[in-house]
Amino acid sequence: MASKDSEKLEIMRHSAAHVMAEAVLSIFPEAKFGIGPAIENGFYYDFDLPRSLTVDDLPLIESKMREIIAANVPFTREEVTKKKAKALFADQPYKLELIDEIPDAKVSLYQEGKFLDLCRGPHIGSTGEIGAFKLLSIAGAYWRGDEKRPMLQRVYGVAFDTEEALAEHLNKLDEAAKRDHRKLGKELDLFSLHEEAGPGLVHWHPKGAVIRRIIEDFWKDEHIKRGYDIVYTPHIAKLNLWKTSGHWEFYRDYLYSPMEVEGQEYIIKPMNCLGHILIYKTSHHSYRELPLRYAELGTVYRYERSGVLHGLSRVRGFTQDDAHIFCRFDQLEDEVAGVLDLAMFMVDTFGFSDYQIFLSTRPEKYAGDTKVWEEATDTLSRALTRQGLEYSVDPGEGVFYGPKIDIKFEGWQGPTIQVDFNLPSRFDVSYTGEDGQEHLVAMVHRTVLGSMERFLASLIEHYAGAFPVWLAPVQAMVIPIADRHLDYARKLEAELKNDGVRAEADARSETVNLKIRRAQLNKIPYMLVVGDKEVQASTVSVRLRSGEKIDSQPFASFKKSIKAAIASRSAGLQLD
Repeated sequence: MASKDSEKLEIMRHSAAHVMAEAVLSIFPEAKFGIGPAIENGFYYDFDLPRSLTVDDLPLIESKMREIIAANVPFTREEVTKKKAKALFADQPYKLELIDEIPDAKVSLYQEGKFLDLCRGPHIGSTGEIGAFKLLSIAGAYWRGDEKRPMLQRVYGVAFDTEEALAEHLNKLDEAAKRDHRKLGKELDLFSLHEEAGPGLVHWHPKGAVIRRIIEDFWKDEHIKRGYDIVYTPHIAKLNLWKTSGHWEFYRDYLYSPMEVEGQEYIIKPMNCLGHILIYKTSHHSYRELPLRYAELGTVYRYERSGVLHGLSRVRGFTQDDAHIFCRFDQLEDEVAGVLDLAMFMVDTFGFSDYQIFLSTRPEKYAGDTKVWEEATDTLSRALTRQGLEYSVDPGEGVFYGPKIDIKFEGWQGPTIQVDFNLPSRFDVSYTGEDGQEHLVAMVHRTVLGSMERFLASLIEHYAGAFPVWLAPVQAMVIPIADRHLDYARKLEAELKNDGVRAEADARSETVNLKIRRAQLNKIPYMLVVGDKEVQASTVSVRLRSGEKIDSQPFASFKKSIKAAIASRSAGLQLD
């Protein structure tokens, strides 16, 4: 439940959106208005304007807002008939559409100054009660989120009670901008997206592919240790399979259009689960064989609207670190606890500490029996408590086929564990019980990273691109001071590579300082500077990417230390 302070802040932010709309009206009298809600940390309003806004317009809008706030104009509420409201908003097509959808005979309006809006409220008493605010950005937004409708201009702002709180938030935004995986991904040459190939389709560059390979190898090894079998399934399947599963009915808007092959319709797969079910059903299973755990790094494709695509975090083609567990219902708690143990091991190994855990319960539209839902939800809750994990309940946010546990990093989806009552019934996924009868399995969908794309985005932003040595695409850069030291540098590079260390020698005809600076910009953990003294003594002069220098040491000692740091998956760079 929201606190009174947070409710008051939300009301103030909603009121700030109205003040912004009035400011825009004073600049563009012919403006058409969409909606202007409060959102986390701020507000926005959607406008249909005679010209495109630019960031240069934001200070002018802010200035007009400050005039309105200084005037301390009251917010007044009035209820009118829908007929009268339509007359008042005769030249506002978006408001007229909203009025038509309101089921009540009367609607509420709010006015402050010269701006009248269709609004449920509530609002603050007067504009002077608005605290510290700042307009941040402009974006395009389809009316009602429908790409077939007009594109409006959305202006975002933030608002807080005090200037200090605003300054703190803006500092966080500045830091987040520095860590933005889209910016760092380009600077560090990790990945790219290409309009000519299609939006939301990721191209992994060699350095990004190195990080992905390391994560995938680690993931596979851990799953095999924990009793999973690695499987592979095709990228397309007949449309009828997805109709049977219900995906065609429930997720049609997110599926790519069918393709015809020899008179049969196929679609590119949006999920891996059906392939795992087909593998399970190739043989009959007894209760003694369960649980069975199938894991796959499976690439899937879903249609996301272009307006919501966001670097690696929201894409159209992505690789899920997917697995499906087929077990008896009396095994479900142990299996969920095991998945949580693996998920938290992954979270800890990759160095995440800022995350939230949610238990999502039954939505309005659901498959299965309410009693089974309650039992499954209780099972997930017990597993969380058993693992000593604190969590929040997210009412009604389960998927239609069962409750789930979500672990989120800074709002982005990470590991998820979902119980499914739908697919076992639709595909008769069963086993022979101890009583000799057939019973439907308890099916668990789970990922412990989320997807490779979104997980890398989270990693980049968490480490600001400065990956721990075990994940760094290049772990050591050997920098010769002069051309006469290049042979020694090449020799060290080869020895490191032979011992599994990702090393390069910088053979460019540049100064040492420029080479060091380049390595630092590429966030390479270690730089080994070698000159006459190092060649003669078989040593290296070590620098960290932070700029810190470490005493000269025998090359053999450095090699032993970096191998130990890689093997231990150390987060730090200090050498033994």
